[in-house]
Amino acid sequence: MQPNETRPTETRPSNRQHGRLPWLHPDELDEAQRALYDHILSGPRGSAPRSFPMTTEEGRFHGPFNAMLIDPIVGEAAQELGAAVRYGTKLTNRAREIAILDLAEVHQSDFEFYAHAAVGRGAGLSEEEIAALREGAVAPTLSPEEQLIREVTHALVVHHDLDDALYGQAREVLGEVIIADLVVLVGFYEYTALALRTFRVPLPEGTEPIFLH
Repeated sequence: MQPNETRPTETRPSNRQHGRLPWLHPDELDEAQRALYDHILSGPRGSAPRSFPMTTEEGRFHGPFNAMLIDPIVGEAAQELGAAVRYGTKLTNRAREIAILDLAEVHQSDFEFYAHAAVGRGAGLSEEEIAALREGAVAPTLSPEEQLIREVTHALVVHHDLDDALYGQAREVLGEVIIADLVVLVGFYEYTALALRTFRVPLPEGTEPIFLH
């Protein structure tokens, strides 16, 4: 290099932190991570209407998806289960979001509630219903079936079980398929809440915290 010659500018972005993890830019991903990254964005999440941004303008994932990239084999399995829970169960869109928001309130999970409040609005939940779910309060405008789905979800999250009376009521009113879907939904979103908490995943910049921690 000649004395007056300048070095070329480094185009590869430097690593940044996102909570406790590196906040991975698409250009920093290895082959397996990049395949998972592309699968997440091109799958049903990518084709569905966006209620909240999945990435920053430069392509870094918000929320739990960045954590899935750390071990892409396990991350691929997790995102596939999440897509099945989100898009493949027999739950209505409203019922699914009621269950997720109830779980997020129990865990005081800011990102989970932030993201699914936005999805819930798209599914028809009112601001009053979302506020009641955030506060753990009664939401009188929920249908009887939605109220029961909320009760079942809450019992699974808090007690990790359904007693005979609640199970019998749920089986009669909702059916065994819905109960099975709720069990899997709770398992997946408990994992998500745990990942968000363990890795201290922040809300997008400029978003106010939802719960007092």
